[in-house]
Amino acid sequence: MSEPAAGDADAFRAAARALAAETAEAIESLGGAFRRLDRGSMWELQSGLRPLRDRLEEALAALREAPLPDRFLPLRDQLAGGAEAAFEALDGFTRPVPREQRSGNALASMRGLARAQELLYPLRSLDPSLGRLYAAPAVRNDLAALAAHSSDPGTGIQRSGPDDDPDARGEFHLYVPESLDGSAPRPLVVALHGGMGNGRDFLWTWLREARSRRFLLLAPTSVGPTWALMGPDADRQRLLSSVEFVRERFNVDGDRMLLTGLSDGATYGLSTYLAGDTPFTAMAAVAGVLHPKNVQDGAIVGAEGKRVSITHGTKDWMFPVQLAQAAQQALRGAGADVRYHEIADLAHAYPREENPAILEWFDPTLALPERAG
Repeated sequence: MSEPAAGDADAFRAAARALAAETAEAIESLGGAFRRLDRGSMWELQSGLRPLRDRLEEALAALREAPLPDRFLPLRDQLAGGAEAAFEALDGFTRPVPREQRSGNALASMRGLARAQELLYPLRSLDPSLGRLYAAPAVRNDLAALAAHSSDPGTGIQRSGPDDDPDARGEFHLYVPESLDGSAPRPLVVALHGGMGNGRDFLWTWLREARSRRFLLLAPTSVGPTWALMGPDADRQRLLSSVEFVRERFNVDGDRMLLTGLSDGATYGLSTYLAGDTPFTAMAAVAGVLHPKNVQDGAIVGAEGKRVSITHGTKDWMFPVQLAQAAQQALRGAGADVRYHEIADLAHAYPREENPAILEWFDPTLALPERAG
């Protein structure tokens, strides 16, 4: 194959930059739509996202049609793969489907969104629009600082389990910021996915903050389709073993270990934290509820002195906000130190914009300049 002219390389770079920008906007916009998704908002959200879907499709076509020097083939394939994952997620979300298929369709789009972020992460230095996806707003003016790499080969994204099954049940995904040198102990955040989810996807809910604020992030996957909320607890020992694995290999600050979770992950995490005999120093529940097994004779057991954050949407269609209100009152009455925050437009979803406030409640030293003081 003959090498295209320099002008062709410039055309490819322009197409790649345009696609990167459209893909980043698609990821941010679709993520914002998920947090507002309830039974009455689907049509409005779909209508708002269709123009973005069309622009992303056009940008993908332009990249494929651009003259391509051989040396750019791997880059083209990686970028196109991430953009295609974002497009498929966006296209699936905006496609009209029968009512009974909407939940499954939305779940598939959420997984596609996570896959797009996973595929594009190695290209975060390619273009600022991609770099900003993985950086908190306060540090987006200095993306180069986040790009610094430690000499430790154990940094970055890693996982347990078989090589051919990244979604294996009962395993975990771990992120260690590339800029960490291990000289100082750092906090650990353990994030539990919701029902039917996995750690591979849920990692991206917190990676931006972990990378920007330099803490370790562990995202386990439940043994079953969701966490062990009924019957024997098949998850507890695996959860604690994965935490111990991280503590043995990295410089984790044992006084700063946050357990957090969404929906079933929040319910299971809160139950585990209140049950005691864990290394966690705080629990942040999002869109979860109190588990009955933490209540004896009408009183919450194990709450005295525990630090708990509860975040809940007033439009949560699965667990009405009144359950969260009652939980925070009961926890306070049982002696817990509770932070409670309702979000007016939040459905049953994860509000990524709430992560900074949760982190700064958990550990004020994790504040970035935009929120310091």
